[in-house]
Amino acid sequence: MTEDMQNLSSKLRRALDSLTYFPRAFRLVWAAAPEWTALWAILLVAQGLLPVATVYLTRPLVNTLIEAVGSGGKWEDVRSLLILVALMAGIMVLTELFSSAARWVRTAQSELLRDHISSLIHQKSVAADMAFYESPDYYDHLHRARMEANYRPQALLEGIGSLLQNSLTLAAMLVVLLPFGLWLPFALLVSTVPAFYVVVRYAVRQHHWRLRTTEDERRSWYYDWLLTAGESAAELRLFGLGNHFQGAYRSLRRRLRKQQLQLAWHESLAELAAGASALLIAGATMAWMVWRAVRGLVTLGDLALFYQAFNQGQHLMRSLLASVGQLYSNCLFLGNLFEFLDLESKVINPPHAVPAPVALQRGIRFQHVSFRYPGSPREALCDFNLNIPGGEIVAIVGPNGAGKSTLIKLLCRLYDPDAGSIEMDGIDLRNLDIEDLRRRITVLFQEPVRYNDTVAENISLGEPDSPSSAADIEYAARAAGADGIISRLAQGYDSILGKMFSKGTDLSVGEWQRIALARAFLRQAPIILLDEPTSAMDSWSEADWLQRFRSLADGRTVVIITHRFTTAMRADMIHVMDGGQIVESGSHEDLLALGGTYAQSWREQMRQADGNRRRFLREHRKTG
Repeated sequence: MTEDMQNLSSKLRRALDSLTYFPRAFRLVWAAAPEWTALWAILLVAQGLLPVATVYLTRPLVNTLIEAVGSGGKWEDVRSLLILVALMAGIMVLTELFSSAARWVRTAQSELLRDHISSLIHQKSVAADMAFYESPDYYDHLHRARMEANYRPQALLEGIGSLLQNSLTLAAMLVVLLPFGLWLPFALLVSTVPAFYVVVRYAVRQHHWRLRTTEDERRSWYYDWLLTAGESAAELRLFGLGNHFQGAYRSLRRRLRKQQLQLAWHESLAELAAGASALLIAGATMAWMVWRAVRGLVTLGDLALFYQAFNQGQHLMRSLLASVGQLYSNCLFLGNLFEFLDLESKVINPPHAVPAPVALQRGIRFQHVSFRYPGSPREALCDFNLNIPGGEIVAIVGPNGAGKSTLIKLLCRLYDPDAGSIEMDGIDLRNLDIEDLRRRITVLFQEPVRYNDTVAENISLGEPDSPSSAADIEYAARAAGADGIISRLAQGYDSILGKMFSKGTDLSVGEWQRIALARAFLRQAPIILLDEPTSAMDSWSEADWLQRFRSLADGRTVVIITHRFTTAMRADMIHVMDGGQIVESGSHEDLLALGGTYAQSWREQMRQADGNRRRFLREHRKTG
């Protein structure tokens, strides 16, 4: 088999595979709006039959009109004519009523379907493994699914509706045409084959172009975000990056636009050629019918009926085939949605999940754990071993990239280790119920989310499944040292944070961190995981918070990831990480006595702190 034949066979196979999405697409429509879909189907049947009634009445209307004119306007003939005119008018009124009702029903149905698809995307995004977010391919799937969720539901409904309605009308129209010649349905089919070929061919080309350019589309969205987001606004102005990113955006959009226009131009030429061939066949059949009328073989009413029936039949056939092509196109694109929804997670509950311990007794144990992030060339942890006793405060220190934050992600079971095991009171985390495990843990991540909502709502999100009282929220704020920040806000706990919505107040990085700490402390979980909890605090705020924290953490198991040794020294045990391994362990005093990495870093931090203090005092004397 030649390479061209193999490519053709592959494309044909993919085309046939895409048609399997059609039943699933219809189930999607039914699941979103079953009652509206049933009403929509009834209206489609009515709309499909009414045009046939109009065409069928054309012959008696024309013949009766000729008789009335020939009889000089006799009342009997005029009355028959008026009855037929009234029937035609009634059908036209019903057509408009049903058309308006169908548009209303389709709008309601489309809105429900759009919300249903968005809900499915949100559910999958929340449930998907964290590993997916490390993959550009995942973002391509997500981008295509989200991008098409805005308009594909409407296109799908219109395509299905057009297909069903036109099929019914065409079937009835063919019955009307059959008495004039058995070959007429075949002529209709032949006249529309070129148009069908054009629709299908360019649907495939459009789909393949979208697949090829997904990353470029995402990059253009990224440039657009950089140019309009508040997070990047300061740097864009300071470094004069506006023109750079505007140029990059325009260049990318220019290339995509040029490719899209070339595709549309070629499609327009192909459609023009297909339309010309259809006109030639229509002209030939009409000439044949006129010739028969001249010979007296058919009446003028028959000629009018034939013209309307064949003309509408040809239009319906083209519309029908176009609907099939559009459905095929929509199925190709909906395939992106279904592929996204079909992504399978690896971090899942075991068949017989065990409840997580309510309170740790023996503690947490890492045994020969190895792990690398998806797509990363190096291991974040390699044959890693660590024991965290229950009820104690353990600090993990070390340079950037040592694997410290990875421990928290593995403990939360956002990832599973590639080798080895992590046990909680002797039970492998992979044997625990995931939701139950995560309810036993409260976390402050290194970059906590800034929720643009009230202070109270920001804190209460630490326990979203149970309503938190004002007293609980205030207690969590005091525990995090955020109560002073909140008291200075105009509306207190009802103040809206962030600048995304009106009347919002932005906070400093350290203040946002305090709010996130309060959110973490609201959850009374037996395990507390804190990633750089004092990184954005000044030394005074750090000392104040650490005094509060010891009493808060009493009886709970705490893991603190930190670069600040002034924070680490308050822990019961300190572990120093480097290169995915524990290289030193002990109390603050033990590690200083050891004179290793920890002691050297401690002295360096103290030297820097002393230098900063001396500079502050000198500046204070000058200005004092």
